[in-house]
Amino acid sequence: MRGPGLSVDRFTPMSSTDSTPAPLRDHHADPARATSHALGFGQGVALIFGTNIGAGILSLPYAARNGGFLALVVALAIAGTLTTISMLYVAEVSLRTKEPLQLSGLAERYLGQAGRFLVFAAIVINSIGALIAYASGSGQLMHNLFGLPPLAGTLIFYTLGSYIMWKGLQATGFTEGLITSGMAVIIFTLVTWTMVGPGIELSNLWVLKPYFIIPIMNLAVFTFLAQYVVPEMARGMAETKPEALPKAIIAGMGITAFTLAAVPFAALGLLGTDVTEVVTIAWGEKLGTVAYYMANLFALLAMFTSFLAIGFTAMRNVLDIFHWPEDGWQRVAATALTVLPPLLIALAGLGGFVSALTYAGGFAGAIMSVVPVLLLHRARKSGDQIPVWQVRGVDHVGIQATIIVVYVAAFIYSVVSLLGFVPAGWA
Repeated sequence: MRGPGLSVDRFTPMSSTDSTPAPLRDHHADPARATSHALGFGQGVALIFGTNIGAGILSLPYAARNGGFLALVVALAIAGTLTTISMLYVAEVSLRTKEPLQLSGLAERYLGQAGRFLVFAAIVINSIGALIAYASGSGQLMHNLFGLPPLAGTLIFYTLGSYIMWKGLQATGFTEGLITSGMAVIIFTLVTWTMVGPGIELSNLWVLKPYFIIPIMNLAVFTFLAQYVVPEMARGMAETKPEALPKAIIAGMGITAFTLAAVPFAALGLLGTDVTEVVTIAWGEKLGTVAYYMANLFALLAMFTSFLAIGFTAMRNVLDIFHWPEDGWQRVAATALTVLPPLLIALAGLGGFVSALTYAGGFAGAIMSVVPVLLLHRARKSGDQIPVWQVRGVDHVGIQATIIVVYVAAFIYSVVSLLGFVPAGWA
């Protein structure tokens, strides 16, 4: 992140052959505040998990109702593996860069202005798609849980989330860690309850229609789309243990993948094709009153953690793209620019839940697939410090080509879907 007045145009890189790794740091930060950005390993894992476990997990069973659980597993395996690899690319790039930049700043540093605006556009599109979904869903969940009018529930949700975002990385990381622990308990309870209570119909799960893997992929791409939080993790973990950054990414993505598979396993196994667009509604109703409230609470917490992670990172990139200082009216303005447009779009009724996520996944995923590959190649040539960790094994050109092909295909599907040319049952 940039300190006040800091510009990459004035940045003088060190030789990439310099043998003394320098820690990531905010050169303009007050030493007394240096620990305010620190993240531990557990907080890093929670940030990844909280980013991914949001609206996507709530809509995955609905998106997979036609293709079947096995089609969903295939889509999750492909999207999860490729996204994790691209996140590791971003991790190495961040560790090779002395200045603590966001992803848009890294793109500007290594790819120029075109890369900078492409990444920023992807982050904006992804965050708007996600936050529209949270505005659409949070109000109804607040109504279900507390009897509040949906509009009031949405505004309370947005106000609290925006305040925590504005407070900073440590507040966001602490809240993520606290809430994700509760989410883990709830989802374990619900899955176990489903299996030992009404039980799972294996016939509901033993379904694979490969034809439907394509539309499921777009939502899976969105659900795993978390490359943009890696530089912020690098910034926070540089103050504690930067070499643990890739481990935190892999651990966070592994836990995410398990959870993303567990919820549809239980919900589809119990309900079959009778799932609702927000799965916790029908799931909870089927299990009873207590489970209904637990399921909706999980949904609300999932949306909130994802809101914090996605919103905070988008806000940080707004500061980065405008070269604004971290504090003062600029931070307030960046927060407002992040949360108000999607809120207004949702309140105007212009964004559907699943459709918003699908389009966001396709558009943003294509950019997020290509840019980390390019960044890795450029950073290895012109990075300004030797990293404490480097990608090994999964940086083969064939793997990189696969990442680009799969995610560009998701982008093409988004365009075709937006134009209304997809086959019946895909949308």
